[in-house]
Amino acid sequence: MVIRILREEDAEPLARVLQANRQWLSQWEPIRDEEYFTVEGQRRIIDDALLLYSGGVHLPCAILRHGELVGRINVNNIVRGSLQSGDVGYWVAESAGGKGVATIAVEAVVTISFRTLNLHRVGANTLVHNVRSQRVLEKNGFERIGRAPKFLRIDGEWQDHIMFQRLNPDWFAGRS
Repeated sequence: MVIRILREEDAEPLARVLQANRQWLSQWEPIRDEEYFTVEGQRRIIDDALLLYSGGVHLPCAILRHGELVGRINVNNIVRGSLQSGDVGYWVAESAGGKGVATIAVEAVVTISFRTLNLHRVGANTLVHNVRSQRVLEKNGFERIGRAPKFLRIDGEWQDHIMFQRLNPDWFAGRS
């Protein structure tokens, strides 16, 4: 399993995976317009993500298993200054679920966030009923810190989320 920075040539495999998993992902995602599921739509998203990456406020990654693109993982909303924080978000294809793919991807992006980006904190939010994603975060040392009512509009409805965070231990050991 590999995570790497998104590339423009990922647009076609991303569109293919998103089309194949449209129903599966709809329960965890906002309602998407038709363009989102096209190669051109994914090309635009990748271009925007890489622009934010070059500005240091976003880390957009592809998740590959056995060389096949099976999902995305990002560190979004990277804020420097006194916060030094970012938020992780991810999804995997239904066929990759339950195989440790998301757990390994989160572990890798947290390592990058702490060692390379030198973030103090990484946050994540899951739907209240998304127990599998909560387990992924807990396996990676995230702690529950609260509940956000009507936090995000998912599948057409404002839904509550469980909030998680993981702090960088190096910040408290005097190494950062």
